[in-house]
Amino acid sequence: MTLVTRFAPSPTGRLHKGHAFSALTAWTAAREVGGRFLLRIEDTDFTRCRPEYEAGVLEDLTWLGLGWETPVRRQSDHRAEYDHALERLREQGLLYRCFRTRKERLVLAGVAPHADDPADPAAFTGGPHAPEEEARRLAAGEPFAWRLSLEQARRKLGDLSRLSWIEEGVDPGLHHARPEALGDMVMGRKDIGAGYVIASVIDDAAQGITHVIRGEDLVPMTSIQRVLQALLDLPTPIYRHHRLLLDDEGKRFAKRDGAVTLAQIRADGTSPRALREQLGFREPTGSEP
Repeated sequence: MTLVTRFAPSPTGRLHKGHAFSALTAWTAAREVGGRFLLRIEDTDFTRCRPEYEAGVLEDLTWLGLGWETPVRRQSDHRAEYDHALERLREQGLLYRCFRTRKERLVLAGVAPHADDPADPAAFTGGPHAPEEEARRLAAGEPFAWRLSLEQARRKLGDLSRLSWIEEGVDPGLHHARPEALGDMVMGRKDIGAGYVIASVIDDAAQGITHVIRGEDLVPMTSIQRVLQALLDLPTPIYRHHRLLLDDEGKRFAKRDGAVTLAQIRADGTSPRALREQLGFREPTGSEP
């Protein structure tokens, strides 16, 4: 089996060291075994994605010395495929409309909505609205999200913990799905259609991805994706979650925290070779910089 993997950034900002580490990890894994490395642009969120950020992704990865197959798959070009999958789930009674605001979800989770910077509950288990409330909110034109009902998924698939995948990264071995950790996740929204969770499993199947190589912060998401693969009759790749790159304070690099971007690192005069070595990757051979 030829290893096929991908790096799939969202163009909502410029790439930082954490992105570079993840991209180099996947690219190196493919390169070492003569596999294939694909680049995917996950731009389903058209409210935050920008063409200039996508151009920045290509510029930064080229500067790092990475190469990938073309054409690049952009999720914005395949929305009909994702919406079709969303409709399949809806027709099977696996989704429900959720009109609850963030404040309402916090109250259901027992978190004071007036607390300083309260986080959303990790696992939403509120379930569908009463029929009369749903009809009232629908008639009022309120925005809503389509949530995957784990209860209905169990009725269709049985015990969800029987779903499994092979993990080759952190805690290697056979893992079993525990989707309860994330609850009834959002699969799409009234205004934008299907979201990234559905799009990612559709893309992995369409591109023949054999190994999903990504950060260990996405381990919990694998359980939800495994459920979707079973519901949509999609293949399950091997997963290889890698450690996260941390800053000097022990925090993972993140766009929202203003992590130093690769563009800034480049402007400061750092060479791609120096950055690769700093991240623990040896120098590419041949004509690569």
